[in-house]
Amino acid sequence: MSKLTLGTHPFLLGFDQLERLVERTAKAENGYPPYNIEQLGDNAFRITLAVAGFADEDLSITVEDRQLVVRGKQADDADDRVFLHRGIAARQFQRTFLLAEGVEVAGAALTNGLLHVELKRAVPETVVRTIRIEKAK
Repeated sequence: MSKLTLGTHPFLLGFDQLERLVERTAKAENGYPPYNIEQLGDNAFRITLAVAGFADEDLSITVEDRQLVVRGKQADDADDRVFLHRGIAARQFQRTFLLAEGVEVAGAALTNGLLHVELKRAVPETVVRTIRIEKAK
């Protein structure tokens, strides 16, 4: 007897991509930059990333195939500077968050080294539809 996977379970019709989504989110990422996720209401969320040292032009936020992608890249201006100790790295990062169906990015703001990304979920309308049964010929 073969084991049923989540995408092949007979009661989950049309959810065959769910396993791929779970695998995509389970990919190992480094812990930089650290982030918080807050629930602001029933249909509102905020992701806050600690991006100290990054300016607005160093950051980009895109939504690609229901994935929120936040990228940061600083210009390395260390060529004309002499460091006795360098503990603050000027490194790039990419942090991704998988968005559920109906979740949209409402806006983003950079304040005191924290990047706030506001998300909202559109409440779907409840639709009841009657399916007509045809007589067999």
